[in-house]
Amino acid sequence: MSVKKPVIYFFQRRPRKGFSFSLEYIFEDVRKRLEGKIEAEVKICSYFNDGYFTKFYNILEASIRQGKGINHITGEVHFLNLLMKKNRVLLTILDCGMMYRKKGLARLIIRWLYLSGPVRKARLVTAISEATKQEIIAFTGCSVDKIVVVPVAVSLAYQPALKVFCKEKPTILHVGLGHNKNIFRLIDALEGISCRLSIVGKLTPEHKEALNRRNIDYVNSYDLSAEEMVQRYRECDILSYVSTFEGFGMPIVEANCIERVVVTSNLSSMPEVAGDSACLVDPFNINDIRRGILKVIEDDDYREALIEQGRINRLRFDADTIADSYYQLYCKMQEKY
Repeated sequence: MSVKKPVIYFFQRRPRKGFSFSLEYIFEDVRKRLEGKIEAEVKICSYFNDGYFTKFYNILEASIRQGKGINHITGEVHFLNLLMKKNRVLLTILDCGMMYRKKGLARLIIRWLYLSGPVRKARLVTAISEATKQEIIAFTGCSVDKIVVVPVAVSLAYQPALKVFCKEKPTILHVGLGHNKNIFRLIDALEGISCRLSIVGKLTPEHKEALNRRNIDYVNSYDLSAEEMVQRYRECDILSYVSTFEGFGMPIVEANCIERVVVTSNLSSMPEVAGDSACLVDPFNINDIRRGILKVIEDDDYREALIEQGRINRLRFDADTIADSYYQLYCKMQEKY
C-alpha cells in the first residue's frame, strides 16, 4: 500500500533585499531535499509587515490561500495562521526577539499577535533551539509536548577556506546591526586592539561616531548577495557574535564551516549552538568581550582548538537530518486529518 505524499503549503514573508538570505534558504533547502517525498507550494505575503493594516491584510489573505494539506508558517509571520484551521498548521518560530523591543500595551499586543495567538492556533510548533523553546513556553504557557526543536542547516556554500591567521592585525567580522547585536559594546571593547572590524549592516551616524571616537579601523558593507556574504567570512580571522540574545545564531555555525575562530555570548541560544567551538563571553561586560577577543588573538593553541571543535560542531547541523525531521513532522500531522 503506497503512502500518500504530504502536501505542504509554505507561507513566507515578503523578503526584503539584503535581509532574507538565511530564512528563505532554510526552507528552500528543505524542499529540495524532500523532492519526491512531499508536494510543495510556496505562498508569499503580498505586503511587508510594516504596520497593523498590512499584517491584517496578510492574515486575511493567508486564510483565503490556506490549503487542504499542511500549512507551514515558516517564521517572522507567525500571525498568518490566526484565521486558519488549527489542525493543519505547523508553525516555525525562530526566536522571541520581538518581545524585547516593546514595552507596556504594545508588548502585550505583540505577545498575542506573534506568540500566544499563533501558538494556540497551531497543531505543532517547531523552535530552532532549546533556548527558543523555553522562551515560547514562558511567554505562552503552552504544553512542552506541543513544541519540537528542529535546528537549521547551513548553506553548502560555507566550506572550509584556508587562511593564515593575521595575528598582528586580525580582521574581525561582525554581522548585523539590530539592537540585540551589541555593536556599541563591541566597539568599546576593541579600543586599543590592533584589528580591522568588518561590519555587515548599514551604519548609522551614531555607529560611525562611536567607531571614530574609539579610533577603530573598520570597513562596512550591506545589501550583500549570498556569495558576497560568504566572502566576508573567508576574508575574516575572527567572527565576533556577542549578541544579547539570539533564537539560534546561524553565523556561529557558518564560521565553523569556513573554519574561523568564534567569540560569542554565554547566554540565550549561543552556548547551545556553539558547543565547545567558541570562546564564550558576557555580552554585557565590555572587559569580558575584550578578554575573549585578546585570548583568541594571543593564544595560538586555544584558537586552533576552537577551530578544530568547530569542525566537529558543524556536523550537528546536517541538512539531510534536518529535512528528515520536518518530513517526519509532516507525516505525523497528515495522520491527524
